[in-house]
Amino acid sequence: MTTFSDVKVRFAPSPTGKLHVGNARTAMITWLFARKMGGRFMLRIDDTDAQRSRDEYVEAIKQGFEWLGMNWDDYAHQRGRMDRYKEAINSLKASGRLYPCYETSEELGLKRKSLLARGKPPIYDRGSLDLSDEQKAAYEAEGRRPHWRFLLQHDTIEWDDMVRGTQKFEGKDLSDPVLIREDGTPLYHICSVIDDIDFNITHIIRGEDHVSNSAMHKQMFEAFGAKAPEMAHLPLISDAGGGKLSKRLGSLSLEDLRDQDGLEPMSIISYMARLGSSDPIEPFTDIAPLIEGFDFSKFSRSTPKFDPAELVRLNARILHETPYAAIQTRLPKEINESFWLAIRENLERVSDINHWWTVAQGTIDPVIEDPDFIAQAAALLPEDPWNEQSWKEWTDAVKAQTGRKGKQLFMPLRKALTGLDHGPDLGVFLPFMSPSHVRERLQNRKAA
Repeated sequence: MTTFSDVKVRFAPSPTGKLHVGNARTAMITWLFARKMGGRFMLRIDDTDAQRSRDEYVEAIKQGFEWLGMNWDDYAHQRGRMDRYKEAINSLKASGRLYPCYETSEELGLKRKSLLARGKPPIYDRGSLDLSDEQKAAYEAEGRRPHWRFLLQHDTIEWDDMVRGTQKFEGKDLSDPVLIREDGTPLYHICSVIDDIDFNITHIIRGEDHVSNSAMHKQMFEAFGAKAPEMAHLPLISDAGGGKLSKRLGSLSLEDLRDQDGLEPMSIISYMARLGSSDPIEPFTDIAPLIEGFDFSKFSRSTPKFDPAELVRLNARILHETPYAAIQTRLPKEINESFWLAIRENLERVSDINHWWTVAQGTIDPVIEDPDFIAQAAALLPEDPWNEQSWKEWTDAVKAQTGRKGKQLFMPLRKALTGLDHGPDLGVFLPFMSPSHVRERLQNRKAA
């Protein structure tokens, strides 16, 4: 049985594009599990696809992990392990578990259509197993190069999944997977299994779309004389309406959530770590409680819904609790702790503070709905410099002269001062406002 110190997991992205939120969630859950178990987390770059893999995507993945504070204990690239793959593949060929097939893609397509037309599953018929050496030689003389399939044993394949419970497949119901292309390059399946063996991976955590792959992989582990790791297959996330997650929703890469949406790393961690679990999604400014509370038994098989609006709300709640010392280096130099504390509860993103600094010190378009009332209020404006009592002194004076109170008093003043019907407590905010700009706004008495 696996002990805490034995646990080793991996996240193995292909650097063919930006890291999508679904994959980022899997990475985060894998990392949390490793840290909870006191194990090791490996970042393994699956870059055997030389044509599509890009170094800039590798760097983006690493930078994304660093931004989230998800450190790795081990790191590897598949592209440097081709000799090892060749050695392991040759051992499978020698044992008869890999066999050459010469059908073209067109011929395979016809076989598939024929089976489907007869109401049968499109399982490969293993016709190539009956080829004689002469027939193989004849195909190769035509210029055909074989692809290689893994010979599945027609046994029951079963495991206890940490999320899905007991999983059971029959080998006879699965098609022998292609592991080697016609050009001799290995596919994901075989490289992944070899790596998991060589790097002593004890647990594989991935999306439920890999469940049938895992059944085939389990036999591959056994063909190499290894025990398959324990497995957890997480439901794929959907959009807020329960539909397939689509990039039409907007920026759904980790990089875009950071750079374009301006979200805090802890908002993404707080959201993704508990999405699909029985634990409530709450704002965290420290990852330690998420590690301590992590447990696969809390995750449901139901499809979790990814709601960008909820993520933004969570981001706002985290900012509302963020101390100045933790954010100071990311703020414009003119913004001090007092201004941060006055305005942070009105922020969704850190960048929103630029707007409120402009409201306080810059030029805006005031909203004047009652010019006569604003003229009366302007005449009663206290002398500067202002303090936190100035707003009450001013509104008390305006109330006494005009008879207005409540919303009828405060809302026209707020709109005239800030151009908005919402915002920070003006008793706190007014001392930060430029008196000259305030007077200019109040004198702009053209009705809205």
